[in-house]
Amino acid sequence: MAEQERLTLSTKLYYGFGSVAYGVKDNGFNYFLLFFYSQVMGLPAGYVSLAIFVAMLVDAISDPVIGHVSDNWHSRLGRRHPFMYFAAMPVAVSYYFLWNPPLGWSPEALTAYLIVVAVFIRTMITLYEIPSTSLVSELTSNYDERTSLLSYRYFFGWMGGVLMAVIAYGWLLQPTEQYPVGQLNLDGYNTFGLVASLIMVTAILVSALGTHRHIPNLRKPPAKKPFSLRQTAGELVETLNNRSFLVLFGTAIFAAAAAGLTGNLNLYFNTYYWELHPDDLLLLATAYFWAAGIALFMTPRLSASMGKKAACLWTFGIAVALAPAPFLLRFAGLFPENNSDLLVPSLYIFSIVEISLIISASTLVSAMVADVVEESEIKTGRRSEGLFFAARTFAIKTVHGVGAIAASLVLAMAEFPDNAEPGQVPQIHLDALAMFYIPGLLIFYGVAMAFVFAYRISRESHQQNLERLAGE
Repeated sequence: MAEQERLTLSTKLYYGFGSVAYGVKDNGFNYFLLFFYSQVMGLPAGYVSLAIFVAMLVDAISDPVIGHVSDNWHSRLGRRHPFMYFAAMPVAVSYYFLWNPPLGWSPEALTAYLIVVAVFIRTMITLYEIPSTSLVSELTSNYDERTSLLSYRYFFGWMGGVLMAVIAYGWLLQPTEQYPVGQLNLDGYNTFGLVASLIMVTAILVSALGTHRHIPNLRKPPAKKPFSLRQTAGELVETLNNRSFLVLFGTAIFAAAAAGLTGNLNLYFNTYYWELHPDDLLLLATAYFWAAGIALFMTPRLSASMGKKAACLWTFGIAVALAPAPFLLRFAGLFPENNSDLLVPSLYIFSIVEISLIISASTLVSAMVADVVEESEIKTGRRSEGLFFAARTFAIKTVHGVGAIAASLVLAMAEFPDNAEPGQVPQIHLDALAMFYIPGLLIFYGVAMAFVFAYRISRESHQQNLERLAGE
């Protein structure tokens, strides 16, 4: 049985720090990739969104396979660490080439390049992230300690994204004589790929080495047996057919669609709707630092006082209500105008509050997934941490592509121009962009929140599961 005692701070830091790599990857895919390939490289937004969707779909298929293989892997380094070490260099190299595409290629060839490279980088980061994240259910079985451990995971994941945003807006995407609009700086994106790659490989190796000492105390894989495709498929279906997990799977699907929609349109709104300067974007990026810190402090305390389900519903609900507020207030004439001294501070405050709530809700959902492991083990006799986290990641990745498609549809319905210049887009298109965005966001997040209501594992039932397993 995984240890019940409190984990050391160093363990939490090493475990959490590994998520910097995933945060860097997510920041690039969710906030910069669509903009970079459409507005800088000149691919139509529809081509880029389709490429991202195909890449995510192909990549997501590998997630349950990696999770299942990781759960059953036999080696002197245990079930998880061989994959973590192996993935480090391929992640770094492929991410560099994602942001340094060939110049002068046809749209079709460049789209194919984007698909191939994006599939590879996402598969390699999965090869690291699924085994690494799965360690949470092996390092501790304590209900509240799992929430604390995952709070560090999410904190560092968001810090990875914040770090790249600060580097991008504060250094790489500054205006130059060749690129008067910093967000359109091709050279900056090329360097972005190099810096991000170095950060990712460092985070992966530090986390793997830092948690290496726990290998002797982690769960051992089941005894080896001849491979049977039918039996393996049957085990996958049996394991994932868990009511508590299925409702969290539904939450992940719709929350990922909302995140994909927001992430892919974020730079459009900041550049064209709010008409922000790169220095403003740099300042706004620091709001994510405060939000992640607030969530790190707040989430374990909410879980301890309210339980994971209730805390998730409260944080999710408030976040959903706040998400469209700046746009609705602008329509009502109650939000600062562009170039007003109050605009950036107002966006800053909204960002801190909303993002801290989203991080908290996401952390709690992952902590609830961790508690499904013991409930499933009672029913199936198997420990399937990797499979559960892989299936959740499968949902997130697949539907993030839906979010990218939804973003391109919003751009199309708003008749938003390609290669647009800030300040030159007619207001009717900007208003349409917000009006088509808000309903989609509320629907996606609302349905995600509704699924949480059906989750049924409480602190008491989790403890009963642990006691039952200890008695077997």
